[in-house]
Amino acid sequence: MKLLLSILFCVALAVGFTADTAKKLPNVTISDLQGKPVSIIDAVGAGKVTVLSFWATWCSPCKRELDAITELYPEWVENYDMQLIAISIDNSRMLPQVKPMVEEKGWEFRILMDSKQELQHALEFQAIPQTFVIDKEGNIIFQHEGYNPGDEFELEKVIKEAAGKL
Repeated sequence: MKLLLSILFCVALAVGFTADTAKKLPNVTISDLQGKPVSIIDAVGAGKVTVLSFWATWCSPCKRELDAITELYPEWVENYDMQLIAISIDNSRMLPQVKPMVEEKGWEFRILMDSKQELQHALEFQAIPQTFVIDKEGNIIFQHEGYNPGDEFELEKVIKEAAGKL
């Protein structure tokens, strides 16, 4: 019985340890709009709450989500000292459409590109839009798939809490 309890305790510790380490943002290099490499760890930086929003030019819900966030973004930056990085997963054939769409939409947050879906694979998700909130220490504290009108207000609650503004 003691052996069984010891094994279960070790397994529980291992599962807990894996869950904790899985919450760290992976160190993957993607690119900016000019094609220059950018480490996602460097882009997120330390000491600032960051929202990572994965999208594509062909994804209507993605564009609706980013348009809704655009309305609130200046206030979020001012109130919570946060940043949003919108990461396009468009493939190399579609990449030329990203910059014109960003300009047309007037999105003022940082845009990066994961055209080989390396960051997407490292974060282990398939569907977009996919939104992550990264805390000031670089930990993934929230993940959300899809978009429904009003999701941006739920996202703001997470940002507010992460920024310590409750």
